[in-house]
Parts: sequence; structure tokens; C-alpha cells
Amino acid sequence: MTDSSGFRGLVLGAAAGGGLPQWNCGCQNCRLARDPASGVRPQSQSSLAVSIDGDNWAILNASPDIRQQMIDNSVLHPRTLRDSPVKSVLITNGDIDHLAGLLILREKQPLDIFVTAAIGEIIDDNPVFRALDPAFVRRHAIVLEQPFALLPGLEARLFAVPGKVPLFMEDGEPELQLEGEQTVGVELKVRGKRVYYIPGCAYVGDALKARIDGADALLFDGTVFTDDEMIATGVGQKTGQRMGHMAISGPEGSLAALSELDIAEKIYVHINNTNPIWRAGPERAALEESGFQIGYDGMEIDFDTNT
Repeated sequence: MTDSSGFRGLVLGAAAGGGLPQWNCGCQNCRLARDPASGVRPQSQSSLAVSIDGDNWAILNASPDIRQQMIDNSVLHPRTLRDSPVKSVLITNGDIDHLAGLLILREKQPLDIFVTAAIGEIIDDNPVFRALDPAFVRRHAIVLEQPFALLPGLEARLFAVPGKVPLFMEDGEPELQLEGEQTVGVELKVRGKRVYYIPGCAYVGDALKARIDGADALLFDGTVFTDDEMIATGVGQKTGQRMGHMAISGPEGSLAALSELDIAEKIYVHINNTNPIWRAGPERAALEESGFQIGYDGMEIDFDTNT
């Protein structure tokens, strides 16, 4: 692929933390995902790779599954004895399922890491990340709303979205719709095209709607279908809101909010193992009838940027 061929996005992982199936879960979706005959495919943890030339790639969120994700996608394979097409990694929050994969990328391979100052502090506060040799791994602290080059020719911009601090940083009851550097969305721009990646979001307000309206593609937080989903399935005691994620359904859900907007491709990612949209049924049908897609490992988002 040449520099003029356009934007390419590759969903490396479509599931939320723990993946599908989750290692210790026997819910309906996890049981189906363990059965090759069920039609429900296993999915790895949330991550997106992007490129504009097919040779140089950036990864948005380094999940604990990143090694297998690279094996499964040949465009990310080494081309010489010691090599990687992955030139940069961007982290959207400090959750383990978005950060832990950095430790897999410690093999003294040149790499740029883009984070907000708040996410950089999480890395600095955990000495295990010292395994990332600064002689090879260059970290860049990104200021919200300031454009930067994620790859040559690919402009990125980080912006705050409502969320909360990572679970391991909670001290008492956290603010659930905190807006700042701890949870960000990503805007990608190339030759007039706009793509948004927002794998974690607790609320879609008017400002966010105005930002993403008219986009060429949106990959958005699809963690739970109903706010009480984990409670109803008997696997947990937290609501989606308590975890920092808005539900898909309901009058205040993301389906209602995003259906108002003119976005060419709307794709749900970061989908929890309990979410019924993983399997055929009324919930999945409702999304597809509304023009939404359900993300999956290996899904591609491609379009020509010359038009």
C-alpha cells in the first residue's frame, strides 16, 4: 500500500477488559465463545491499529493481548531480523487492559509512546514500566486539544471525555463523570477525513456530539447494553456507570445519543463479555437496524483519502 491509498484501521481487539471468554467466567457468552460450533468467536482486549501507508502503524491502546494480536495480523509482523512496523503507541486511559501491553513491547525496539501527563504519571508510579528502555522508547506528553503527528501524515488530537480513574487508583467512591487527562478520546485526521476512537465514555453531552458529528468513522464504547447488565447476569455488583461506561440502550444510552448524528460508520468496540450484542438476538438486531456495526477482532475500516 502506498502513501496515497488512504486511511486503514484494523481492530486488534474488540472486547473489554478480560476479553471474550473471560478466563474465570461461565456466562452465556463466554460458554458460547469456548465452543467453536457456536458461531460466537473469541475476542481479545480493546485495541486499534491505524496506518495511512500500510507499512507504518500506530497502535491505540496496548492491551495484555498485544503479542497474540500482532501474530494474528500479518501487517504487524517483522520484515527483517529485528524490526517492527509498529512505530508508535497511544494510550487513552490508565486501565490495565489498555496499558499492560506496553510491557510486551520492551524488547529494545524503537518506539514512540504518546500519553497525557496524567497517564504518564501512572507509568512513572509503577516501577515495572522501567523495563521500557528510554534509549529506545521515547515518551511524549500530549496536551489536550493540541494536534500532533501520531505517524507521518496522520494528525491526532486528544480530548477529554467523561470517565473515572482506573480501578487500582480508586480511593473511596470516585467521580464517575470526571473530565480531564485520565480518560481521553482520539481524533485522527488525514486529508480532510476524520476518525474518532472513544473506547471509554461515561456520557455523551452536546459538546461531544458537536465534535464527532459528520465524522467518517466512530469507534465507540460498547461495554454494556444495559446499565445493570453485570448485576442481572449474576457476574458482578457494579453498574456500567460505576465502571465509568455508559450503557448502549435506554433514553440516556449511547444508541439514542449517537443515532442523532451524521456519522458514516458507527462501530461499537470495548464490548464486555456479558453484553448480548455478541450473539444473534434482538439487541444485536436493534443496533444493526439503526446502522451500527459490532466490532470484532480483525475488522478493517478503510477509505480513500484522495476524494
